[in-house]
Parts: sequence; structure tokens; C-alpha cells
Amino acid sequence: MRGMMLVARRELAAYFDSYWGWVVIAVILLIDGLLFNAFAMGDQPKYSSKVIEDFFFFSFGCTVIASLPVTMRLFAEEKQTGTMVLLDSAPLSRWQLVGGKYLSALLVMAVLVLSTFYMPALVFVNGKVSYGHIFAGYLGLMLVAAATTGIGTLGSAVARNQIVAFIASALLVLLFVLAWLLAKVADPPLKDVISYLSFFDRHFRGFMEGKVNTESVVFFVGVAFVTLLLSSRYLAARRWR
Repeated sequence: MRGMMLVARRELAAYFDSYWGWVVIAVILLIDGLLFNAFAMGDQPKYSSKVIEDFFFFSFGCTVIASLPVTMRLFAEEKQTGTMVLLDSAPLSRWQLVGGKYLSALLVMAVLVLSTFYMPALVFVNGKVSYGHIFAGYLGLMLVAAATTGIGTLGSAVARNQIVAFIASALLVLLFVLAWLLAKVADPPLKDVISYLSFFDRHFRGFMEGKVNTESVVFFVGVAFVTLLLSSRYLAARRWR
């Protein structure tokens, strides 16, 4: 655990001592804010619950997109700069290394997600909002962040440079997000399997509407765990080549 925390601390310093972490957060918050103002709030009267649903809809997309630039540098940058050799020789297990880097990226994502709280807070001024709805929505966003950050970690572990890591992670995330479309053209039982993998339609929609589904919590946590396990196994195999 100590080794994992040391890696996480090192990575967090790298994020926030440079412009990269701040730029990603600022750009995503700007996009999310513009979408919230233009579409969630809009110029037509809406029920507060509908405004909150629309907010979480757009925040879902922004969270998914943000995880890609946040994670692409985790291992790919180490390979590009040649410092991966130092990490390979460090007295750390691959699980500690992967876990530390993942934790740092997830903390950056948590800062980003929680920084959007001012937007639903604006709805409190002129409307009535369920605290449970807000909690469920943000829980869903953090679970999505956990899963997509895991996918991004895997992409960065496998790729040789940051561009390839970004593209590989984006394609994999896109498959999960658009799984509901693929399910429409598949036949049972494959249709049910593909549909179950849909990040938004099958799993996040409930959180967006203020409902906490245990099955979806387990799903997102499972995706994060499996991708981290694959990352550590890949790096362990690569280490002994």
C-alpha cells in the first residue's frame, strides 16, 4: 500500500505541477458549462428534475472524454521518455505501480467531476431538487470515471506512445458507450450480452434519473478491476521479456 501511495503522490505532482492537468480540467468544465447553459437550462421553462437529468447527461459525455487525456500519459509517457526502465527496476509490484497511477488519475477525475457541482447548485435558487437525485447522479459519474480511467490505464500500459494510447482507449470506451446500438443488430443471446455492456443506456441512465442500481455499481467497479488486472499482467509479462 505504501508503494502504491508513493506512486500516486508522484503522479499527482506531475499532473498539477505542469499545465496539463489544469488545462484538461478547465477545458472540460468550460464545455460542460456551455452545454448546461445552452441545453439543460435553456430558454424554456423546465421542471428542476428534468434540468438535473440533462445536466448529468452532458456530464456523462464530458467525464468519458476527460478520462482519455488524463490517462493517456500514465505509462505511454514513461516509455517515450525512457523512464519506464527505472519503474521496471523499482522495488514495486506491477499491481502497486498500476494501482498508484490509476489512483492518481482517478483523483484528478474526482476533482473534475466535483468541480461541476456549482451547476446543479444553481437549480436550487429557483427550483426544488431532490438531494437523492444529486447524490445518485454524482455517484454514477464517479463510477463512470472509475471504469473509463481503468480502460485508459490499460490503453496507456499497452501503447508505446500517448497518441496511440489515446486512440486505443477512445475506441474501447466508444464500444462500451455505443454497445446499445450494436445490440440492436445482434441476435439473442449475443444481443443481451452486448446490451449489458452499454455504459449509458443500461447502466448510467438510472443514476441520471436519480436511481441507484446495485447491479450497475458492481458492473462499473468490475470494469475498473478487470482493466487494472489486465494492465498489471501485461506489464509483468513485458518486464520479463
